[in-house]
Amino acid sequence: MTITAETIQSMILSSATELRSHHEELSVLDAATGDGDHGTTIARAMDAVLKAAADKAGEPIGELLHACGWEIMCSDGGSTGPLYGSLYMGMGKATKGKTELTPDEFAAMFEEGMATLRKQTKAEPGDKTLIDALVPGVETLRASVDAGKSIPEAMADSAVAATEGAKKTADYQAKFGRARNLGERSIGPVDAGATSMSYLFSGFAAAL
Repeated sequence: MTITAETIQSMILSSATELRSHHEELSVLDAATGDGDHGTTIARAMDAVLKAAADKAGEPIGELLHACGWEIMCSDGGSTGPLYGSLYMGMGKATKGKTELTPDEFAAMFEEGMATLRKQTKAEPGDKTLIDALVPGVETLRASVDAGKSIPEAMADSAVAATEGAKKTADYQAKFGRARNLGERSIGPVDAGATSMSYLFSGFAAAL
């Protein structure tokens, strides 16, 4: 089974809508350890994604994803812009010129997106950042594809892993951002960035 550019566009629209619907929750989570604006910046970034996805309807997958990444970069979203923008641009780089993807190419798209994002941060799993949702999400996607699961099945597994990864951040002490200044007091709340990343994955999965 392959996945088409039209379906990738549906995934992008679904994830952007999912994230926007949770923007108030994300700001509340961010207020527990940060400055409380994560939901606002995510909403702005996803508005940019929705615009790019509409403008690039019918384009090859790589061009569509690259446009989304570029618009996020230009959305003035603090650290959210470079991180989410690089994720989409990395995914676009892996799929340039393609109009459909095999399961292996689909997993590779996410792996390249993650690799590109990780050039923007020194955070590792366990540091209470979006990495705690991104890494298990991508690694589970690859493992499920390699186990012979279909793209919808693998993406569903991935979304579960990303959500579980985000929930685990409640047990971690923050190592980055304003939250790191709280020391052990940052333990308890889940991380807003990891939570938003988990919604990105669940939004992707909901479109399949």
